[in-house]
Parts: sequence; C-alpha cells; structure tokens
Amino acid sequence: MRILLTVSYDGTDFCGYQVQPNGRTVEETLNDAIYKLTGEKVKSIASGRTDSGVHALSQKVHFDTNSNIPPKNFAFALNSILPSDVKVIKSEKVSGDFNARYSAKKKTYRYSFYIGAFEEPMQSRYKTLINSAPDISLMKKGAKIIEGEHDFKCFLASGSSVKDTVRTVYSIKITKKGRFIDVYVTGNGFLYNMVRIIAGALVAVGEGKLSLTELESVLSSGERTNKIKTMPAKGLTLYKVNY
Repeated sequence: MRILLTVSYDGTDFCGYQVQPNGRTVEETLNDAIYKLTGEKVKSIASGRTDSGVHALSQKVHFDTNSNIPPKNFAFALNSILPSDVKVIKSEKVSGDFNARYSAKKKTYRYSFYIGAFEEPMQSRYKTLINSAPDISLMKKGAKIIEGEHDFKCFLASGSSVKDTVRTVYSIKITKKGRFIDVYVTGNGFLYNMVRIIAGALVAVGEGKLSLTELESVLSSGERTNKIKTMPAKGLTLYKVNY
C-alpha cells in the first residue's frame, strides 16, 4: 500500500529535508517515526528537498507499507511520535504508480518579508527584515519580467552542478498587508536558491536599487549583478504542490 503524507515543518532547527551524515533532517525524523510505528524501514520520497532553515506548509511525501493501519490514521499515529516542529497534517492512500516527486506538476514557494527598524523575535523566525517599504507596483512589474520560460542560470547559486537551467515560472503573486509582504512563486521546478534570489531581485527593484531594464538584462545575459542578493533561508516556505 502506498501512503501519501502532507507534512508541515518549521525548518529552523533542521539541516534541510534530505538525510545527511551529520545533522538533524526532516527526512530522517519522518522515517524514524514510520519505523517506530510500523517496524518497517521505508524509503520515503518527497516532492522536493528543502534546504537548511527552509520551512514547509505542505510538503508531500510518499512511502510503501505492509501495515494494516487505515491510511487516514497514519497522520494521528505519526503525530504522536513526531517532534513539535514537524507534523503530518493529512495521510491518504494513493495508487502504486504515484510518485510524490515525479508526479508533481507545479510547486509554489512563498517568500516572506516584514518592514521594521530592528529584528523582532516574533517575526524573524519565518520572515526577513527590510528597513523601509519597497514600491510594490515596481515589484509587480519586475515579477512580470521573470514570469515565463527562461534560462534561469542567473538565479542559480554559485557552485551548483545543474546543467539544464531552463525553468518555467507560471506566476509570481505579491501581496502586502500592513508591514508584511509575501512573494508567491509558482513554477514547474526550481534551481538551487532560485526563489530566494528571485525574492532578492524583486526587493532590489522595489527599493530602486535595480531598474527594470537591468533586471531584463540580467535575465537575458545570464549574468547576475551584485545588486541582487540571495535572501536568507528563514523567509522561504514550500507553500503548495500540485499534481
């Protein structure tokens, strides 16, 4: 039986999703809980690997089991074992050919900012501080430039070995409520640090540090300017996966 879990976690104290030799990871924590529950050492497959410090509102994970636990009850049972910073919010049975990673059609990440003079403990765990309000209308114009199919090598972290850097960004939605700004990026896949760099580019545009013409040039040339920063991991959340 193949089980699909919808998992939510606070990534602050994890060294990312994927199992690593040294460091606490979401994958290992989840697999250990499944083992304690079923006695089975499973190989769980996630929709994607989030980096150290990145959160997830709706990560999707599948695994195969011979357990007779009803599918919907896995969530309740696993949550009695899992720590407070990772929980299963839904469990269900899926077909044997379903794959949490390869069956995904698109993913949405959310990058969150708050405006203020100083870091605030009640905000800074999940959002990145910016000191003054950016021009949202300029940010939205910048978003339209980034949307579509492009070679996004300019939005790839240095040192990555990925060869195919063409991706499609279906939409970028920017919302501002009071002093809180959220950037929602939906695409068919993302390069290492791509969303964090997109968020940095849009804030630079909104702050007047990067012109729209410069943004177009960066995207067409593949050469990133130092005006575009990679935003901290803590502001990034895997928001939704569509199948």
